[in-house]
Amino acid sequence: MPEPIPDAAIAAIIAAGHRLDLRNWVPATAGNFSLRLPGGRIAVTRSGVHKGFLGPEHAMVVDGEGLPEDPALRPSAETLLHCGIYRRFPEARAVLHGHSIANTVLSRRAGKAIVLQGYELLKAFPGLPTHDAAVSVPVVPNDQDIARMQRGLERRWGAMAGAGEAIPPGYLIRGHGIYVWAETMDGALARLEALEFMLECELQDWKERER
Repeated sequence: MPEPIPDAAIAAIIAAGHRLDLRNWVPATAGNFSLRLPGGRIAVTRSGVHKGFLGPEHAMVVDGEGLPEDPALRPSAETLLHCGIYRRFPEARAVLHGHSIANTVLSRRAGKAIVLQGYELLKAFPGLPTHDAAVSVPVVPNDQDIARMQRGLERRWGAMAGAGEAIPPGYLIRGHGIYVWAETMDGALARLEALEFMLECELQDWKERER
């Protein structure tokens, strides 16, 4: 019999869903969340569930390859992206994926990255104690083949590391949404909110320039 998901993990996932739903960042059944559990297990939201109405039954467990412990349950279609983050970044313990208007519009117009510079909320990123900095957030192509998308991400992260670039704890999928991660769910929520605030500012700036 599989070990149950800890109550604290379920509560954190449900709370994240309610919080993102209030901001309209997970419309319809969009978005997915996860937490790393002991023993290489991952608690992740099930597929096809509105994140504003999550209950304990809407979280399930997969292994590091995205395989469900209970074959009768279907995890989010993008579970492999969560697994990829946990493999690459040992410090990651929580992953959030959302679909805001700002991240969707800007990622459609961006090149390979969106550069955020001079914002006070850049302090939400590791190693940035001041606003006097810049973060280049990767933008990757959307792909219905999630395993192929993850391979592309791994190549991108490898190239960044090889060039001595810091890999920010987040990326955008073009025309799709955003992924962020942190050491805790609270940390991931704070990082997502900071990033979404800056992207909204960028969107407003773009609208003003287009007038």
